[in-house]
Amino acid sequence: MSEAKWYILHTFSGYEKKVADNIQKVVENRNLQHLIEEVMVPTETITENHEGKVKTYESKIYPSYVYVKMVMTDESWYICRNTRGCTGFVGPGSKPIPLTDEEVANLGVVPQTKEVIKSGDLIRIISGTMKDLEGTVNEINEEEGKALVTVSMFGKETPATLDLSAIQKIG
Repeated sequence: MSEAKWYILHTFSGYEKKVADNIQKVVENRNLQHLIEEVMVPTETITENHEGKVKTYESKIYPSYVYVKMVMTDESWYICRNTRGCTGFVGPGSKPIPLTDEEVANLGVVPQTKEVIKSGDLIRIISGTMKDLEGTVNEINEEEGKALVTVSMFGKETPATLDLSAIQKIG
């Protein structure tokens, strides 16, 4: 089992994706996947209905923060801390403190269940602006971790693309 833990980096506003991409590039170029396993900016897909037109866009769940699953070493700390746009790790002093398993689960960084959701399943949305609405899964995109869902809003069937971590199978 890996000894990697989740840490949070604080970034300049609007630099989240750039910081995450730059860390990923360094990891790939230096072959450091054993130190830095995953880098992510948690987002949710927002679908809004304006005057009959459906608008869909990505919204950051935690603006100015990047989540990094890594083994804390001087090298991994240095790579993250010295990435352009990063202001430092979240935590007191110079030694970052990893998130607890409970914090990681509550933040929605990692899906809490490994329950298989497939096309046709009834689901409940568990996070985001459409929280607590129910719908039907039309399509699953495993590679992107997204589901195309039909939700009934204001008496109309509305399509929404949601992160798999934002939905929960009913029943």
